[in-house]
Amino acid sequence: MEFDAAALTDLAVTYGIRLISAVLALVIGLYVVRVIVGVLKTFLEKSGTDPSLTGFVRSLVSILLKVMVYITAIGMLGVEMTSFIAILGAAGLAVGMALSGTLQNFAGGVMILMFKPYKVGDFIEAQGYMGSVKEIQIFITILTTGDNKTVMIPNGPLATGSLINYSAQATRRCDWIFGIAYGDDLDKAYAVLKGFIEADERILKDPEPFMALHALADSSVNIVVRAWVNSADYWPVYFDMNEKVYKTFPQEGLNIPFPQMDVHVHKSE
Repeated sequence: MEFDAAALTDLAVTYGIRLISAVLALVIGLYVVRVIVGVLKTFLEKSGTDPSLTGFVRSLVSILLKVMVYITAIGMLGVEMTSFIAILGAAGLAVGMALSGTLQNFAGGVMILMFKPYKVGDFIEAQGYMGSVKEIQIFITILTTGDNKTVMIPNGPLATGSLINYSAQATRRCDWIFGIAYGDDLDKAYAVLKGFIEADERILKDPEPFMALHALADSSVNIVVRAWVNSADYWPVYFDMNEKVYKTFPQEGLNIPFPQMDVHVHKSE
């Protein structure tokens, strides 16, 4: 077999040019991607976009652009892209089916970051847990509970399930039900409770606090009290009112009853 130096030289030159072109395209393309991502980061930060959403968008755009650069560089080497993309698509489908739960959490993270049912710092209740949102990641949301436990909840159920955001509104309503004994002075109980409300500056005047006779229960006459406070003051006001009632009602001659049962014994002859 005769060695054809000229053909080999032409082949080396052809593929050498392709290789150099592909490397240049890869280097320049990755540089352009970094510039675009940097400009995007600056734009998002100046527009006041949520930091969690900013990080997610940057990562997503960076990955997509880099994939395009790599595909372009491979195409410049002379690789048949139709077959390559078909293989890549089949592999992506297989991986997607294997990671269906992960993809659901990814989609949930996108929905949370876009529609913002909660944000970092909010106090929420969801999936059987209550806590402050510490971090919103692509696949999970991290909560810190009141007793300083860290809870990681997948974003999929958070995006599709029921959720209570206690920090969404600036104000909240405190609800109490206080019981007094049958025969106690109801008007006096109203007066004492009204005094507690008026003396507490944390309780808002608008909407106006509400009091009424809630129910004639088995062992007590129950009074319902409702008052609006700033969300940050909810628990301090709630606990303080309970303590005041417990300490003051007996001093005012108002009895706090406990469940009891009257037993009547009839003597048979």
